[in-house]
Amino acid sequence: MPPPEVRAQLRKADGLTQEEVAAVFGVTRVAFHRWETGVAKPRRRHFDAYVRLLDGWAAKHPEALQPVPAHQAG
Repeated sequence: MPPPEVRAQLRKADGLTQEEVAAVFGVTRVAFHRWETGVAKPRRRHFDAYVRLLDGWAAKHPEALQPVPAHQAG
């Protein structure tokens, strides 16, 4: 699984919001935010699917795997 700072970059590269991805998983936006930031891990029933989603985004958007320069972060 990519580090937390890369997870949001991958999602944004695909043009999706946290709310949209959370809805697909059937969880709240807050729960998804916790997965994305590394505060919490998805439960077993969601973990494998989330990893596959991240892998798919990484294959589709390899540029999103690059670190964001400090002056562009935030």
